[in-house]
This record gives sequence, C-alpha cells and structure tokens, in this order.
Amino acid sequence: MQARIALETGLCFTGRLFGAPRDAAGELVFHTGMTGYQEILTDPSYAGQIVLFTAPHIGNYGVHAEDWESAHVHPAAVIVRDHCRRTYHRGSERSLDEILRRDAVPGLSDVDTRALTIAVRDHGTCRAAIGQADADTMIQRARAVAPIESTDWVARVTTRETYDFEATEPPPDNAKPFRVAMLDFGVKKSIIARLAAEGIEGRVFPAHTSAAELLANGFEGVFLSNGPGDPATQPRLVATVRELLAADLPLFGICLGHQLLARAIGADTIKLPFGHHGANHPVQKLATSRVEITSQNHNYAVPADSLDPKAASITHLSLNDDTVEGLELPGRPVYSVQYHPEAAPGPRDSHYLFERFRQDMSSRRGERATAAKGGS
Repeated sequence: MQARIALETGLCFTGRLFGAPRDAAGELVFHTGMTGYQEILTDPSYAGQIVLFTAPHIGNYGVHAEDWESAHVHPAAVIVRDHCRRTYHRGSERSLDEILRRDAVPGLSDVDTRALTIAVRDHGTCRAAIGQADADTMIQRARAVAPIESTDWVARVTTRETYDFEATEPPPDNAKPFRVAMLDFGVKKSIIARLAAEGIEGRVFPAHTSAAELLANGFEGVFLSNGPGDPATQPRLVATVRELLAADLPLFGICLGHQLLARAIGADTIKLPFGHHGANHPVQKLATSRVEITSQNHNYAVPADSLDPKAASITHLSLNDDTVEGLELPGRPVYSVQYHPEAAPGPRDSHYLFERFRQDMSSRRGERATAAKGGS
C-alpha cells in the first residue's frame, strides 16, 4: 500500500508500507550504520522515534536470536530505501517484516532516504507522521505530535521487576564475581553480556528505585544504563544519582546514564540539532590522543562549558563536532561515556571501559581486605 511520511517542516515523501499496516508518529532521526538494523530496532533508547536508515538495503540478512537487545521493537516506525523481503543469511530465523508486524510497527520503503536525511540534517530533528491521508493532512498530523520531552519514555521501557544476571566468565584472578547494582533506564542486553564477560554479576533494578534500596544490599559498584528521552525531564533520577555518588562506590554510566551523572554534579544537557546515530563515529580519548570508532545513539549532550573543572574532567571528545563523549570525577572511580562501548552494532574499540570498571571494583575490594586485616 502506498503511504506518506510528512514532516512538521512541511516536507512530504511517498513510499510503500510494509510491516504493520497502520499509521504512526514520532521524532524522526537518521542512523548511518551499514549493518545492525535488528540491534537498533530492539534498542529501548529509540522509543518514541522514527528511525530512518541511510544504508540502502535493509532486511537482507534477516533476524537472528542472538542479536536481540530487548524483547520488542521500540521505534514508532522504520523508514528504508529498499526493503529486502527475502533474507539471504543461513542463520536467519525470521524476517524484518515479520517482527515489525508482530510488534505493530509500520515500515515505509521506496522512500528517497537521501533527500529525507538531508532534510533532517539541514533542519534538525523534527516530528513526523506516517499514514495514507493526503499530504496536507499528514503535515498537520506531524505538527500535532507531542514533543518527545513531554513523555517519560524511561518509565515506559524500564523493567517492572528486579532480576539478576550472572557472570559468564570468572574474574582474571579467579576471585568471586563482582556484584553490581544496575539502574535500568532502557538497558541493552549486550551491555549486561559485556559486564558478565568481565566476571561481574548483578541485579537490575527499575529506573525509579531509591538510592537507599540500591545501597542496602552490599553491592560493589553501580551501573547507570542507556535509555530514551530528555535527561532534563528526570529530576528524580538525577537526585538518585546524586545520592549514589555520596556512597563512594565505583560508578559507570553509558549514554543517558552519562547525562544523568553530568546533571547530578551540576552540569547541563542540551538537545543536538540532529543527534548522533551510527556505528562509525570517531571519538578521541584525551589522555592518550587515541581515536576510537564508536557506536552512538543520542539526541542530547553535555555542554563542555557547563562542567565545573573542579567537579569533573572531560575524558573523550567527538571528532565530528567536539561533543563531550566522556567524563570522570577527579580522584574517584566514577566515570561515564556518551557513546556505546558495548557496540552491538559497531566496533569494539571501547571494551576497555568495562575492564576498567572491574579493575576499580577489584581495587576497592583489596582496600577493604587490607583495612580489615589492619583492624583485626
């Protein structure tokens, strides 16, 4: 069936529906990765958004059991140039069309995605609507879409109940696994898998769990996950992070976790013109000048001039636009990155950050053991 995507700017593009045959609306963003559509579509951080893929062929290698980042497709809709209805990978279990239909998510193919991407690049992230009505009606629908910051997307995607995960590998010194409390703002399964591979086990808590509950179980570290939405609309989460900082435990944050940590120490966050969404973004680690190719998915960022240099140091910068991509608290095992070091999809240049988290917990464990011997 023929349908349209209309932008609040007044532009309108025609294509063909696949997936669920229904209307949809949301914030339009484009993703520049060449592969990884399954991981992207099942990443809870994309809740409330319409994902436009710049890669021309989407769906050709199907859907695989090991590549799910969550149980469902989270974007409101998908836009592609060429939807491959036939899958060519021998390990494929189902098609892109099948999972979109299962989760009631529409797709629009045969769209001039290059022109649509340029429109978003030039005018910035905007609201959009997909449907079969005439162009004027669709443009009005796009303009009526609620801004993404008006919805608590974290509350929609976080786990409803606590659950545990186990280490899949022992720590290098064969010590017992390190125990971590994770706040789930929309965590990807690959993040949990990466922690488990470092000899870390833990408990995943709903996003609005209190700091007191998190700290009542003797955890050795705290992890702040990725997630959707505007961090400025989450003062309760910011307050929780501020309380967790007072506990002086190793703390590691990714994406939304990075932004909440920044706000907890008094920094601001802003909305970028069209965000960073891709698996090929160069980031420089300032301590070594080493460049990492990273996977990114964020519309918000921490302005460098809002960070108090006495409270935090910038550790990583984007080489595309000088966006702050990492920070740490001086003299403390507390740090965060804006990008996704677990990749999925993307290169693995930044896996060392998970190793650092384990090493910091190991150091603290050693300090406690030494103190216990001294006091006995």
